[in-house]
Amino acid sequence: MTRGGQGLARVAVVVRAGAAPLWWLGVVAAGIGLLAPGLTGRRIGVLTGAALFVLATAAVAYGRRKHYKALAAFASRAGKRDVLQDRAVTVRNWRRVHRWWLLLAFLAALGSAFAAPAAGGMLLAGCGAGLWLKSAWLGRRERDGEALLWVRVDWLRGGAAHPAGKRVKAYRSTGIAAGDAAPGGSRRKSPTPA
Repeated sequence: MTRGGQGLARVAVVVRAGAAPLWWLGVVAAGIGLLAPGLTGRRIGVLTGAALFVLATAAVAYGRRKHYKALAAFASRAGKRDVLQDRAVTVRNWRRVHRWWLLLAFLAALGSAFAAPAAGGMLLAGCGAGLWLKSAWLGRRERDGEALLWVRVDWLRGGAAHPAGKRVKAYRSTGIAAGDAAPGGSRRKSPTPA
């Protein structure tokens, strides 16, 4: 980091970082869970899992949207000395901080299969789907406002890797072309050669 500047991570990238691991761990846990008959039986387990999937997706996708909007509305312009963190670094940092929580969630989803087959895995997958939807919503806001949203890296340290958590006081903004991630936190598509 240069003197006087601050490291900034894309808000949408931080949100999106947990989507893929939660989705795939949930899919694997649900698949393995179907092998066990469970106390409720497979049919009830899958129906319960489907309901949990829908509820988790909605809760994660729509949770704290007012707070995100408030932080975005008062975002200040990033300074010349601020350092924009690469997408890959942000994703790696988030997953490193949350690796044990992801493992525990996966084991809990597997364990729940003995009661309701596949239900725990589908709940986990729903959380991942909700994060994808939330990052897509952030991407639409960024495109509409023609400004990318960033959060200070030091506010995401110490396990508080939530871009709308209590430690986050304000966002920074840049032009739509800044950084190496597209609006919504996905990889930028490289232009195809003519």
